[in-house]
Amino acid sequence: CFAQVDYLSSKEPLLSIFVSDGAGSAEKGGEGAEMAIEAAASFVARKIDEGEFGLSDTLATDLVLAVRKRIYDAAETAELNARDYACTFIGVLSSSIGTLVLQVGDGGVVLDTGAGLEVAVIPMSGEYANMTHFVTDEDAVSVFETKTYPDRALRVATFTDGIQRLAINLASNTPHEPFFTPFFNGMSKATAEQEEQLHDLLVKFLGSQAVNERTDDDKTLAIALWMP
Repeated sequence: CFAQVDYLSSKEPLLSIFVSDGAGSAEKGGEGAEMAIEAAASFVARKIDEGEFGLSDTLATDLVLAVRKRIYDAAETAELNARDYACTFIGVLSSSIGTLVLQVGDGGVVLDTGAGLEVAVIPMSGEYANMTHFVTDEDAVSVFETKTYPDRALRVATFTDGIQRLAINLASNTPHEPFFTPFFNGMSKATAEQEEQLHDLLVKFLGSQAVNERTDDDKTLAIALWMP
């Protein structure tokens, strides 16, 4: 995962969060996930330098294409198939001009832009149970989902499918708010000294017995809170 705040030419802060999960069936899925994150971060940095940054479906498509090019080029160099690097990909970009969410595969984004927490995009499943889509799939550009909001994200959590059953009521595709409330409350009340401890506390929580009893998958969770 990758999470960072940059500043646009207007001096407005831009939040970027990217999460990727390598396919367990892919020989180099973990490497693919790392490349997806690196390519996305580089893409955003380049767009900021160019000074043109509209949060739109066009930007989302260009970002996905940049991620795919990075992985496909690596596969060609290694004389492998892109499928060997299969991974999901989720991105969130948010500033005062709005919020863009894009997603290929499972995992999810829960955010609040002023109307309460909601699931931005319904996690993608494949044709069969326990299957999903990957950014390396040939049809990824046509199947990926986006959602835009006119406002910045006040609270946002982005996660892989290992967190999905804890974070989302899958029957209604709504956030399980008791899961998120302690995180956001803790972040809002943390002092500058305590902020440095939040990462370690999150890692400890994700590795706890209570969490591992409910999921045996890889777990990634990136959380951001707007502090005006």
